[in-house]
Amino acid sequence: MEQGLGFANFLTQVDGVGISVLVLLLSLSVASWYLILTKSIANFLERRRVEVFLKRFWNADSLQDVNSTLNSGSTNNAFAQLARLALDAAADSEKHGLQKLAAAGGASEFITRVLRNGIDQEATRVENGLTIIASAGSAAPYIGLFGTVWGIYHALVQIGLSGQGTLDKVAGPVGEALIMTALGLAVAIPAVLAYNAFVRRNRIWLARLEAFAHDLFALISVGAKTNSSAGEVRPLRVVPTVEGRK
Repeated sequence: MEQGLGFANFLTQVDGVGISVLVLLLSLSVASWYLILTKSIANFLERRRVEVFLKRFWNADSLQDVNSTLNSGSTNNAFAQLARLALDAAADSEKHGLQKLAAAGGASEFITRVLRNGIDQEATRVENGLTIIASAGSAAPYIGLFGTVWGIYHALVQIGLSGQGTLDKVAGPVGEALIMTALGLAVAIPAVLAYNAFVRRNRIWLARLEAFAHDLFALISVGAKTNSSAGEVRPLRVVPTVEGRK
């Protein structure tokens, strides 16, 4: 009797609607776990590369040494890419002056725009895939609930056809309803936890990147070596005429 009411027996009795619900939940689970694992590994590796780069950056004697390091090595992290953008913007502004339209507002505003664009591009990159994880976390319980309702409907149909609500008539449909509920929760809970963890990590990551952008601007335009990216996090607000990001 226990074998007859097992999960294998449940699969043989599920109709087309139930199969569709199972396939949808399985797809959401596979997609969310793939993103969770790949993003976790990528974030871990990039954090290690950033720590190595920042240590090398703050130990450099001058921006020329940093520029040489960036030219000789690969900019394989967001902080190195931002430094590359800022140094290229400063060199371009010094070479062409105010002749180019991009630098028409002055060198300081030009570098500020370049830094903000770099931060915005990184924000777009780190948010990639979070929509799917959030969708899995929010939609999976409702998909499972739909499967639950469908299983209860089958139980009522069995009772109506047999004229009696015995266990052998309703055990299969009720088991289907409970399994759908469990599968929906099993897909949703890891996705919600992972989404919250990634959002927190991205918020801290972008705050550190903005602090490093502030340091870059100070080093390039003022020459004052502020080391805030290694300690207190400060937003990039260096030009009063440039509005802060909403």
